[in-house]
Amino acid sequence: MNATSAARTGADPAVSWDDLLTAALLGTDRRPWAGAAPGRAAPTALLDAAAVATVRRRAGLRPARAARRPEPAPEDPRPVLPAAAARRLATLLADRSGAAGGGRRGSAPDLMELLPQWLAAAVGHGYAAPPQALPALLDAARGRTDLRPAALAFAGPRALWLARLNTDWRFALRAAPGGGAALPGPDDAEAVERLWQEGLFAERVALLGALRAREPALARELLASTWPKERAEDRLMFLDTLRAGLAAEDEPFLEQALGDRSRNVRATAAELLSALPHSALAARMAVRAAACVALDRTGPVPAIAVEPPLECDASMERDGVVAIPPAGRGERSWWLGQLVEAAPLGSWPERLGGRTARDIVALPVADGWQGELHAAWCRAAVRQRDAGWSRALLGAPSAPEAGGPGAVSLAERAKLLAALEPAERAAWVAGFIATHGLSEAFQLLGVCAVPWAPPLGRSVVDALNIARDAGSYPWSFSGVMGLAERCLDPAEAARLEGLLAVPDEREDAAPGAGGYWAEAFQRLVSTLRLRAAMAEELAPAGAPRAPRPEGPSVQPPDAVG
Repeated sequence: MNATSAARTGADPAVSWDDLLTAALLGTDRRPWAGAAPGRAAPTALLDAAAVATVRRRAGLRPARAARRPEPAPEDPRPVLPAAAARRLATLLADRSGAAGGGRRGSAPDLMELLPQWLAAAVGHGYAAPPQALPALLDAARGRTDLRPAALAFAGPRALWLARLNTDWRFALRAAPGGGAALPGPDDAEAVERLWQEGLFAERVALLGALRAREPALARELLASTWPKERAEDRLMFLDTLRAGLAAEDEPFLEQALGDRSRNVRATAAELLSALPHSALAARMAVRAAACVALDRTGPVPAIAVEPPLECDASMERDGVVAIPPAGRGERSWWLGQLVEAAPLGSWPERLGGRTARDIVALPVADGWQGELHAAWCRAAVRQRDAGWSRALLGAPSAPEAGGPGAVSLAERAKLLAALEPAERAAWVAGFIATHGLSEAFQLLGVCAVPWAPPLGRSVVDALNIARDAGSYPWSFSGVMGLAERCLDPAEAARLEGLLAVPDEREDAAPGAGGYWAEAFQRLVSTLRLRAAMAEELAPAGAPRAPRPEGPSVQPPDAVG
């Protein structure tokens, strides 16, 4: 390599890989390389420069002027990733074939969509990332924020070491607790106090979260010690750390925060207190809500009568009620919804004649207030994570109104489902799909545990088969098909063999639809088999192996995609 070329690629950060690539594609005759004189030596100088740049890219370093050699990377004590799994990771990181949108994607699995699942499994097994994969892993996480938590957990301490050397990966330092710095333990009182008083905001948030998980009382004391001096936006962020492990012991501090000068801080404190059913705020809200909602026995059948509040007084505002409604909302209905949402759900049976949640939801509501009242109960059930009320508000999945009187939207239904146990959640969504099909099921499927329980998986496959038989194109179901590729149990691959053939085309079918459906099901089966192979490759040595799905063998890692 000549000295000029080495200087260009080694010391000048302005020389980029794109510059090298452009010169190579156009040729040094048309695009003379600045690091060498024109002539027969120019191509050699360009290749030498590309070799140096390639080494630096693989090492994770950007070109820069000579400086003090960095400290060695920290050791990663976790077990080494199995060789087959390491090859699979390289394939997943190299793949860029995933199609955007809902168009035709062919029959090959979308490897980039399997990367999050692979990373979660690798982290679950406790493996260390191969050092040579770290640059590509950090590049992938930089481009996709959904990958970052699992990617950084898998990459371990060496990712933070690299991030300090390459500005492209500084996101890893921002995402790591305390910017990647080691946090003192709760027993080191002097270090804890010093970091809390002098640390950067990210370090203080990380410290508070770490203490919250191990010594909640100490975390509250630390927060209270500087609370009046903190900025409003910082107080809001600090208060948000109390969501994890929220307990009755937090009530005194949160009650004090109700008098905060920031409206957002007051609202957050009120929300947290209302999630504690036995708090004083919850009791105050129960009294206010009970004054607005009562059982009317004067008609032929009992009904719920609603009389919303006439005003929003100062005590209501202190307890988190927002006085001014959004555009298009009436004041009184806005106030009513907030009171009912914050009242403990356990207070309603006594107020409404000893009825259960299911019986209360079934009662008629006078004067058109049912939607407002049930929507508020939905928000309360989600906030208080009350499975009984969630179940009652969801109703039967086969109901004509598709989810019960309280589920005013698919988003609300999905939130209510999250309060149920995974098996019950999957059974409800399976019943919903069996009755209503897949057109409204995408959000509901997104809250179900992976892999899908067998009844849910069967309901999805049956609904896709029905859609195929209807003769339409599969692209309107591409979202559900993509979920099925990632969430179906790989053992279901054998059941799908009969769907791989191109069906006889009906006269009223869209032209070529059968072939497109066969291609989509082929991709689904290939992906399920690939996921089974991935799980087998990640299994620790000596662990029992799950049975592989029947059918043709999965392609080797270097041939997939």
